[in-house]
Amino acid sequence: MTYRKLFFALGLAGLLTFTGLHIEEQGSMPLSIGFATPAGAVIGRPLTPLSYAGVARRTTRRVVTRTTTTIAVLPAGCRYGPYYGGYYYRCGGYYYAKSGNVYVQVIVQ
Repeated sequence: MTYRKLFFALGLAGLLTFTGLHIEEQGSMPLSIGFATPAGAVIGRPLTPLSYAGVARRTTRRVVTRTTTTIAVLPAGCRYGPYYGGYYYRCGGYYYAKSGNVYVQVIVQ
């Protein structure tokens, strides 16, 4: 008898954990049971929780600033890659972004 209650409790807990049980106030069926709940994250919304892309984009917008300092040719040893959410040329401690025929120095704070 004890194992029966234990299996019943585990089965009920598994059923409630792995299925989506919804009780709606309006509609033709007030109670619906599904095996998965739909994800409701909208890309680009500012309040989407745990959106790593959104966090990176907002952080980059806040800390990257283009300056008026431009150079025609990059110094030797510059590496192009993803830095702080954008693609820039990293030359020592400086970052550059290509703008037309010149490279604009970018300040990352």
